Amino acid sequence: MASDDRWLERLRLELAWLTGRAALGRRGSGAILRFERVRPRRGGFQPMRSHEITPQFLDRAIRALKRWKYDFLGMDEVCRRAVTLPEQRRFVALTFDGANKDLIDFGYPVLAHHAVPFTVYVPTAFPDGVGQAWWLGLEQLIARESRISLMMGEREQRFVVTGRTEKQALFSHLESWLRSLSPADLSAAIADLCARYRIDLAALSREASMDWEDLAKLAADPLVTIGSATVNYPVLTNMKDAAALREMTMGKAVAEAAFRREIRHLAFPFGDRTSFRRSHVVMAEEAGFASAVSTIAGIVDAEGRTNLRALPRIAWDGRVRSLRMLRVLVSGVAFAPVKPTGGAAN
Repeated sequence: MASDDRWLERLRLELAWLTGRAALGRRGSGAILRFERVRPRRGGFQPMRSHEITPQFLDRAIRALKRWKYDFLGMDEVCRRAVTLPEQRRFVALTFDGANKDLIDFGYPVLAHHAVPFTVYVPTAFPDGVGQAWWLGLEQLIARESRISLMMGEREQRFVVTGRTEKQALFSHLESWLRSLSPADLSAAIADLCARYRIDLAALSREASMDWEDLAKLAADPLVTIGSATVNYPVLTNMKDAAALREMTMGKAVAEAAFRREIRHLAFPFGDRTSFRRSHVVMAEEAGFASAVSTIAGIVDAEGRTNLRALPRIAWDGRVRSLRMLRVLVSGVAFAPVKPTGGAAN
């Protein structure tokens, strides 16, 4: 079903390209693009392939956006453009979630070559070496095993998965279940699962994340904006309000101490409609952030029409390599017109 939806969405975007809407029917002032991992293409079971792009695609995308006369902005300038009168040139902002190690290894050389600004959102437990990238443990487990058993609530559940389609379905099912748990229950569930199948989650998490030395190299580049993604990258809706606010304020404080600068921008962990609420938007302001980005698809408008602490982003699907699709999405014609909301700029 999901593949059918993806096919229909791609057909809709192709039609927008063929009818010229991407060139003639622009909406909004610009777009914030969201990426996670940048690394060479791999084989084997990859349930999170949609979260990856190759360095070659990143290079092609930047070259294309330059040809299309987009201004590349950091998040400070995005905030300014979002509250001022529209400018003639549209903008694009490149953002990267998770502070993954491959960004410094494969993404940064491309970005530095093109001399374009970008923003990295850091969950501070991960460069400290104590963050849990539980999704990587789940990926490794399902890739390796054909018979899997685990406790789900009060019951022992058993699964037999042999083909790639079955494995993908199980990954989606278990990922959704784990994301529904409180942080304490999630930690206990993934610890039990990894212990049963001898998955070294701590090593996987450390290997996948940049350390503070890597991040210091990025922070020294004036084109790089360092943002926060809380401390542990939890689903905020699974937490009490006080704990969620603490995740925001502590993530900001740790990053500010590490980089000796103000951290003005936040990314809500996961960032979809189920992972944060309106109350968390208010908390982002209370914590002192000038902006907060989601993964809710959309375009950024000017004149205060877009809430700076609930900014939409276009999360690029790494399985798609079409620059036509990119041009349609950043043009804004694929999204409903932005409706102004009271106090949006605030």
